[in-house]
Amino acid sequence: MTQTKAFAAQSPTSGLAPHNISRRAPRPDDVSIEIDYCGVCHTDIHFAQNDWGVTEYPVVPGHEIVGRVTAVGSDVKAFKEGDVVGVGCMVDSCRTCSACEAGLEQYCAEGMTGTYNGEDRHDQSITYGGYSERVVVSERFVVKVPEKLDIKSAAPLLCAGITTYSPLRHYGVKAGHKVGVIGMGGLGHMGVKFAKALGAEVTIFTRSESKVSEAKKQGADHVVISTDEAQMEAAAETYDFMLDTVPVQHDLNPYLNCLKYDGTHILVGLLEPVEPPLEAGALVFKRRVLAGSLIGGMPETQEVLDFCAEHDISCDVEMLDIHNINDAYERMKKGDVKYRFVIDMKTLKNG
Repeated sequence: MTQTKAFAAQSPTSGLAPHNISRRAPRPDDVSIEIDYCGVCHTDIHFAQNDWGVTEYPVVPGHEIVGRVTAVGSDVKAFKEGDVVGVGCMVDSCRTCSACEAGLEQYCAEGMTGTYNGEDRHDQSITYGGYSERVVVSERFVVKVPEKLDIKSAAPLLCAGITTYSPLRHYGVKAGHKVGVIGMGGLGHMGVKFAKALGAEVTIFTRSESKVSEAKKQGADHVVISTDEAQMEAAAETYDFMLDTVPVQHDLNPYLNCLKYDGTHILVGLLEPVEPPLEAGALVFKRRVLAGSLIGGMPETQEVLDFCAEHDISCDVEMLDIHNINDAYERMKKGDVKYRFVIDMKTLKNG
């Protein structure tokens, strides 16, 4: 075991503060990684503050990890010391169910092991995330970061990136499709970039007039102010897909009506009950689909990094000193970041 500097929350109200954790010695299939950068996801806040009632304390958040390999286990074939690699939202799964065998480990029949606040399948310890100096992860759950990518802005691709890329690929978005992206945050701005790269015509749906110019800057072809009834009426039965990135309860009915027949509304942000209730007729009479999508499996996580390198796509980031993480959480709650904080781990190692 190796003592490692980290930042952890000790209770729902404690905030995050320095905390030492232990990292295991590498198992035969493990990769040891010195963390250079870690993105900050809204999920980190939910776990730190126990919003979902499942947090095991102390919790060390962080599942958008980029760093360099420092050691590998005896069975590791794909990585070597010095490689730039990434770790996303999961670090293990059963590996034998149909989902795992299909490279869809996020849908593991036994449940994936989260990068943090998960239970290690070997020793039942609680996993700790990327707000730390280093991490040790099974080779199967590590991806290579292409040389062409800026590693700072690559970190959020391991969550915000794959979360929006996976459903667009799964449902076959391509040239000629019209895609609406609901929400203009960390997920939303990545959804715009991916849908455009796949050849679609893209519209951002936002409640804020102030985001119109920013949406266009990100590559959106059109912007609809969702609180404007006239604009929403004009958008009715227009879109093949709606990518819904909003993480809080919101009325889905107006957006369902923006879909063509056979259109698909994809939830990637909302994990709470749908409120207000759906008007089922909006689905039935137009054969529309309401779907959900969770991150992506390991093959697809590698694919999204390679896709971003090929198409020169990156996440817009603001670099963060880890000692300011609690302030960053408050800013995130207000939507005051464009569009993802990324922690520079030098501020932890040298702090």
